[in-house]
Amino acid sequence: MTEAAPLADTARPAGTLLEQRTRRPRPTPPSRRPGTLLGGLLRTTRPKQWVKNVLVVAAPAAAGQLFSRAAAGRLVLVFALFTACAAAVYLINDARDADADRAHPTKRHRPVAAGQVPVPVAYGVGGALAVLAPALAVWLTAPAVAALLTAYLGMQLAYCVSLKHVLVVDLAVVTTGFLMRAMIGGLALGIPLSRWFLITTGFGALFMVSAKRYSEAVQMAGTAGATRALLSEYTTGYLRFVWQLAAGVAVLAYCLWALEQGGVPHTSVLPWRQLSMVPFILAVLRYAVFADRGTAGEPEEVVLGDRALALIGLAWLAMYGLAVADW
Repeated sequence: MTEAAPLADTARPAGTLLEQRTRRPRPTPPSRRPGTLLGGLLRTTRPKQWVKNVLVVAAPAAAGQLFSRAAAGRLVLVFALFTACAAAVYLINDARDADADRAHPTKRHRPVAAGQVPVPVAYGVGGALAVLAPALAVWLTAPAVAALLTAYLGMQLAYCVSLKHVLVVDLAVVTTGFLMRAMIGGLALGIPLSRWFLITTGFGALFMVSAKRYSEAVQMAGTAGATRALLSEYTTGYLRFVWQLAAGVAVLAYCLWALEQGGVPHTSVLPWRQLSMVPFILAVLRYAVFADRGTAGEPEEVVLGDRALALIGLAWLAMYGLAVADW
């Protein structure tokens, strides 16, 4: 009885074994298409995040100097340089975190973690962009722009290495990155930056950053692991306090700007400067709805995906533009 199985195997027709061998799927070699590596590099630079760099027009728009041909060309250049710096940070960050990202349920699909972009290539392209962008800024723009780009790169790389593990400092670093985006357009055009502009922009950025952290903490509550290491150390109550405080300061600073006449004669029939407070406050309150629900994880998706918020934003943009033109 014990020899029945071997006998059965030897009695099996050889043709059957041959057919099975020919049917056995052969492992396919990795894709060598030319676009694969380039596509992976592009995905690693987070094209969806490029919308944040539109903040480079904030200071010129606030000063009413946005629509000249020289200003538009300079701002397009600054946008491209800042995008290159941000791309360098993303590439270096993903190369550094490749091993950790492979163990994450979502981040393992990133091109570097998935092996589509080799780690040395990510380091090399990121390093090249980090060197070229400030160098081009020295040659093509003002020295202050190159200095700000260099400071941004240094701060963000320090964040990737260690600062993202320091409570509160991580929020300050990300917020400062947004503030630098808003400042660099003014530096490129030589526009003085007002205190109200800096306060409103800085605390508005802190509002969105802390609301994003709060949403991530709410969504990851009760699960094993967290998207960010610090989420296990922050409490949802603390993050709620931060975004509520930041929203209040941003609204207050904007209202003080709107109510400050500064002795400038106004020729418009309606006080657009004061009226612009209404859509601004409504926009903050509308965004706070998503923050309170814990669904403000991706600010660009909230802003672009909610129709009511988009309409409020357009109304504010129109009133603000009229206020600046009248100013």
